[in-house]
Amino acid sequence: MERKEVNNAFYDELGTTWYESSNHPIALLRAENRARAPWVAQKLVHHFKNPCAVLDVGCGAGFLSNTLAQQGHRLTGIDLSPKSLEVAKAYDQTQTVQYQTADACSLPFKDAQFEAVCAMDLLEHVENPNQVIAESARVLKPGGLLFFHTFNRTWLSWLFAIKGLEWFIPNTPRHIHIYRLFIKPSEMQAHLKTHNLQLSEIHGLMPKIDKSFFQLLLRRGIPTNFSFKTISSLSCGYIGCALKSQKNIEIKEP
Repeated sequence: MERKEVNNAFYDELGTTWYESSNHPIALLRAENRARAPWVAQKLVHHFKNPCAVLDVGCGAGFLSNTLAQQGHRLTGIDLSPKSLEVAKAYDQTQTVQYQTADACSLPFKDAQFEAVCAMDLLEHVENPNQVIAESARVLKPGGLLFFHTFNRTWLSWLFAIKGLEWFIPNTPRHIHIYRLFIKPSEMQAHLKTHNLQLSEIHGLMPKIDKSFFQLLLRRGIPTNFSFKTISSLSCGYIGCALKSQKNIEIKEP
């Protein structure tokens, strides 16, 4: 059987679709960011008290970077897509985010340079997530935070993140997600432990089942009020936070 490769090339073709489209999966990414960004921001404030240096790895068009920059944090965003970075710069209202083309597996930064690193919707798009986590840990200061979002390797994530997009979202590129690249929470925790990162918090992330959800299913596009919520189950998408050198917690497979 032919080995499927994840399609990361389509990001170069999006242009302003990143911020404007309602009939493309990228609109779901915007909705996810509306749920994740406040959570990340709250954790940063609680942990560091003051604005800090944050690296957004695989930042795309800057959904998270631009949001956190508006709150006074010092953002650096890296991605392999120069065209996506151009969009990110154009939508940076603060004009303070440092965007640059770079590989998440070989970050061009010195050790212990950032208080926080974010890897949102990235780890399931690379063949070697352990190397991304290793590099993220390397550039984190002691006591720094790593934030992540990815998909569990379960039938439910296959249904929602792969088949659901194909069935219900217009203009979905082929192979936007590949099931074999999804990461079980136990595998994620093992990667973190390997690189001196201790899991401190983890939650599932799923769409809210409301009117906007059913509008999506009826192919009316992705409503602007379509939203996600955190849940206890990790059976589909999940977000988490890991800390250098603090007590670890155990998680159970769904």
